[in-house]
Amino acid sequence: MLQFQGNSMRLAKSIGPFLRNLSASNTTLPVLTLFKKDPCPLCEEAKEVLKPYENRFILQEVDITLPENSTWYERYRLHIPVFHFNGQFLMMHRVNTSKLEKQLLKFEQQNAGD
Repeated sequence: MLQFQGNSMRLAKSIGPFLRNLSASNTTLPVLTLFKKDPCPLCEEAKEVLKPYENRFILQEVDITLPENSTWYERYRLHIPVFHFNGQFLMMHRVNTSKLEKQLLKFEQQNAGD
């Protein structure tokens, strides 16, 4: 039993860097936040437009009608969908693919060495 635990420890040490690289690759994706409410046909349309880019960011959806999101509701209730890129306002009403592509390329270039 002790030998097995020792081998497990060696295995964990050898796999550890690999697992860290896997998790690090997930954290190098930017976060695109979609502020929305239901129903929202423009939000659904926007998500369709985003599909070709979906492997280049993590999509976080925020329902502004939930009580905990009242600040966002006050700010964006007449403007959804609204998008933030890594916490910064990016666009509203419709997806501007050239603006999104520009931000994605900028982010990817800045993080190319990671």
